[in-house]
Amino acid sequence: MADEKLSKNVEELVEKISSLSVLELAELTKALQEKLGVSAVPVAAAAPAAASAAAEGQQEAASSEGGSATQTLVMTNAGANKINVIKALREINQNLTLMDAKAMTENVPAEILKDAKAEDVKAAAEKLKAAGATVEIK
Repeated sequence: MADEKLSKNVEELVEKISSLSVLELAELTKALQEKLGVSAVPVAAAAPAAASAAAEGQQEAASSEGGSATQTLVMTNAGANKINVIKALREINQNLTLMDAKAMTENVPAEILKDAKAEDVKAAAEKLKAAGATVEIK
């Protein structure tokens, strides 16, 4: 990104955002998600080209498998050791704040991954099960 020349508006936004506290960044993220109608998933943070490449990869995987290449992971019970589950949730989705992960453990059933690759869902399910949570793959 050092080679790219940013517009003045983008440079100003970068400066303002980099001066925010972690709590303010969490508020900004939540406000943008609500305003734009999106959720913070790793693909959403990627460049548009990477997002389209990921979409093409999912389509190719779907056609090669002959079935549904995407699954949804839902946590139905956080279990007794919520701290381990919160850690696992934040490993699965690094965009989750501590407060968001904690809220997911308290408001079950919670959708952890939606329309994700089957192998990603399986790996996430194993992490959550190891942490003591009960999950369901749809």
